[in-house]
Amino acid sequence: MTQPWKAEREVHEKEARELIIDQFPHLSPLTLSRLGEGYDNTVYLVNHQYVFRFPRRKIAVPLLEAEGRILPELVDLLPIAMPCPLFYGQPTRDYPWPFIGYSLVSGQTPGPVLKKGRRESTLRLAEFLRKLHSFPIERAREKGVPNDMMARMDINKYAPTLQQYLEKFKNNDLLRDPAPLTKYVFSLQPIQVNHHLALVHGDLHIRNILVDEDEYLSGVIDWGDIHIGHPALDLSIVYSFLPIEERECFFAHYGEVEEESKKIAQFKAIFASAALLRYGYEQGDEQLVKTTQTCLELALG
Repeated sequence: MTQPWKAEREVHEKEARELIIDQFPHLSPLTLSRLGEGYDNTVYLVNHQYVFRFPRRKIAVPLLEAEGRILPELVDLLPIAMPCPLFYGQPTRDYPWPFIGYSLVSGQTPGPVLKKGRRESTLRLAEFLRKLHSFPIERAREKGVPNDMMARMDINKYAPTLQQYLEKFKNNDLLRDPAPLTKYVFSLQPIQVNHHLALVHGDLHIRNILVDEDEYLSGVIDWGDIHIGHPALDLSIVYSFLPIEERECFFAHYGEVEEESKKIAQFKAIFASAALLRYGYEQGDEQLVKTTQTCLELALG
C-alpha cells in the first residue's frame, strides 16, 4: 500500500523559524516547538499562543487557502472553539507554498473512551455540527470553499482499501478481535444516499477534536478538508467518539438523519479509524494505535 502521508516537502524547525521571522518580524524573539504532523501539514507552536501549519504536499495548498478564507466567518458562529487564521504566510523562492498561523485552541486530544462529560460533550457536538451544516452554501462558495473532489461518499472506491487494512491488521496482530471488522468488510454493500449538501469539516476524527481537563469537548482543529459535501462525513464522529448510549441523544438534538446517512457515517467512522490505526502502527505511535483500536471497536459496535 502507498503511504498518503509521505511528505513532498518537509519544513524543518530551522526553516519554519526563518519563514516566520522574515514575514512576521513582530513575533520575534520567537519560541518555536514542533507540535506534530498529519497527512498534509507540519505543525509548530509559536510563542506559546499561535499554531503555524506548513503544507507537506501540493494537494494541501488549495485546501489551506480555502480554510484561511472561510474560518474567520465560522469562529464566532460555532459554539466550540476553533483556530482563527491570523497570519497569512506567502511562498518564497525556497518554499513554494503559502502557510498560515492561527490562534491556539487549548485542550488535549481525548482518550479512547470518555469517562466524564459524556452528555455535555454529546450536546456540544450536536449543536456544533447542526450550526456548521446550516451555514449558507452560497456564502461558502463565495469564499472559495470547494465541492467534494475526492468522491468521499463512494463506498465502492474505499471498500477495497478497507479490506487491505483488514489483512494488514490480521498479519500484524493489530486487532484485539478481528471477527467484527471481518464480518463488516465482507458483508458491505453499496449505500445510496440523497444528495443533501452542507458545509462540512470533512475530517472529523479523534485527532482533530480536543477536550478540556474535565473531558468536555472544547475544540475542533485541522480544517484542511473543509468542503461542500454530505453531512454524513462529519456525523462519522458520532460512531467513533461518542459512547454508544449517547448516539440517540445526539441525533435528537442535532435533528433527523435518515438511516442510509447513518450507515454512511458508520462506514466513514470505521474507515477513518482503520486508516489512523495503520498510520499509528507504521509511525510507531503506540498511543495512537491503542486509541484507534478502541475507536474502531466503538464504530463497529
